[in-house]
Amino acid sequence: MRNPDSLPPKANEDTPQGLAFALTAYVMWGFLPLYMKLLSHISPAEVVTHRILWSLPIAAVVLIILRRTDALREALRSPRMLAMGCVTAALISINWGIYVYAIATGNALAASLGYYINPLFSVFLAAVFLGERPNRAQMVAIALAALAVLVIAVEAGQVPWVALALTLSWGFYALAKKSLPIGPNQGFLLEVLILLIPALGYFAYLTSTGQSHFSLDFDRDSWLLIGCGLVTAVPLMIYANGAKLLRLSTIGVLQYIAPTMIFLVAVFVFDEPFGRARMIAFPMIWLALIIYTTSMLRQMRQARADVG
Repeated sequence: MRNPDSLPPKANEDTPQGLAFALTAYVMWGFLPLYMKLLSHISPAEVVTHRILWSLPIAAVVLIILRRTDALREALRSPRMLAMGCVTAALISINWGIYVYAIATGNALAASLGYYINPLFSVFLAAVFLGERPNRAQMVAIALAALAVLVIAVEAGQVPWVALALTLSWGFYALAKKSLPIGPNQGFLLEVLILLIPALGYFAYLTSTGQSHFSLDFDRDSWLLIGCGLVTAVPLMIYANGAKLLRLSTIGVLQYIAPTMIFLVAVFVFDEPFGRARMIAFPMIWLALIIYTTSMLRQMRQARADVG
């Protein structure tokens, strides 16, 4: 297989390889709740610890095979890059922890809602921090999403913090990631390396106090915890390489595959309640995403026409 890092940029062209990579990653993320449900008896902090520990060798081997370790070594020698990496590492670990908690506590629908809102929140962040002005359609979509969250909050009598925390942590992670001037694979390994010390410390604490679910006897829990590395690192790195071989508009449409699959798993597999508020809120979110995606596609077609 050709190394995607060696391919010339194709910002305005979709490739079969890129589509295969992206679809594989999104489908893997869509099925991830099924795997995480098997770990629901283990604390989210311990699960995240093992996501970090077992992602490290996978990410390292991939970078060595691709011969992309030079940028990582430069990043480790740069205080500025390390500081930026600490920010993204903290945000992604928070996101992982909330996601694991959501699945374990029967809040997969809330996780789905959070990831549906992400693209719209990213538009909001771009307007606030990057000076990008959302068009009218995008503003309508953001307002609809906010109203949907309000509907759920009023019905529940409390803020839907799981969905909002996932949206906030991933949105700010994506924003911070834009400022990290190394490739996505190198950036992921940098984040895992930064998180390695606290992860090892917490693992040592759990082991010394007899609270660890990981055993050298390699029972069912141990194998599931080791597998956390695969289900964490593999889709992220597949997606990172696929995104470079697809148009932004294609990625914009494909990104709804994962939350849709999470939604279906929550309703039809986990049998989570889909009450009146969610029956109102989710269609509002879907309408908002249709408006947002249609506007985005129209803008990109216009931009290509202007260039042509």
